[in-house]
Amino acid sequence: MKTFVRLATLALAVGLSPATHADDWPARPVTLITPFAPASTPDTFARILAEGLSKRLGKAVVVKNEGGGAGMIGTHTVAKAAPDGYTIGISVAGPLVNNRMLYKSMPYDPVRDLMPISVAINQTSLLVVRSGLGARTLAELVAELKRQPGKYNYASIGNGSLSHLTMELLAARSGTRIVHVPYPGSSQAVMAMISSDVDMAVLPALAVLPQVKAGKLRVIGASTAKRSALLPDYPTLSEQGMTDIDAGAWMGVVAPAGLPAPIARRLHDEVVAVLNDPATRTVLSQQMMDVVASTPEEFKAWMDKEYARWKPVIEANRIVLD
Repeated sequence: MKTFVRLATLALAVGLSPATHADDWPARPVTLITPFAPASTPDTFARILAEGLSKRLGKAVVVKNEGGGAGMIGTHTVAKAAPDGYTIGISVAGPLVNNRMLYKSMPYDPVRDLMPISVAINQTSLLVVRSGLGARTLAELVAELKRQPGKYNYASIGNGSLSHLTMELLAARSGTRIVHVPYPGSSQAVMAMISSDVDMAVLPALAVLPQVKAGKLRVIGASTAKRSALLPDYPTLSEQGMTDIDAGAWMGVVAPAGLPAPIARRLHDEVVAVLNDPATRTVLSQQMMDVVASTPEEFKAWMDKEYARWKPVIEANRIVLD
């Protein structure tokens, strides 16, 4: 019996060493889960981050796509993974914040089951109108919406999406009524505006700028609280008087809850180092991604603020996705 115990103890020690020791992490490749399909915006960012982390860590960081379930399938994979630093993830507002209000149940608890590492990047969306609509400023648009309530409509990339919630927040704050028309994605929403099937939308800058430059769409304002350095020519909605609208499409790095503190610190420091690398910033700027590179504490506060921002909008409009 004593021999068995000694052997079991030795086996356990061998099994735990060296992979779970923070000083040795990573001793093997790390999997970076992105909860959306290949070629999606989160996938693009994940691959940029993975390349930088691989160089810094000296071990491969392999991107694995687990799309579906409004981002919850892949994020759930991270939440249930062993907290050893070998499975981490990229996630966004839906599976980390808004889905808690949009769905009756989730397969994981984002607060309990995930560890925030860093808000990585933020993307500005633009409120654009079709070229035939005369408004050029937010004040002019609101005046027209109030003059003919219910006449105008807006496109979104789906119920509960940022493009949907932002327009409903704008309508509530301005005291206007605009009809919602959901589309499967940004490209379809853009084409609907160009063909005058819908009048306006809040969409990622990267999706609309080509048509803005072609004169087919007009920018009313940017969705974030502060003007993006990547879009210096476009005033924010906040600058134009809608001071409580701050709707960026952000992405963050998360890990399973219970990740040992030394590994969490190392992971955070390496992620921030990649994000602050000038070459990485250049690549991210080409994707209209503003670097945030927050602390874990700032990430948690960020999510708490997002929850408080969107909860009344979701409840007031009775938006439920299941």
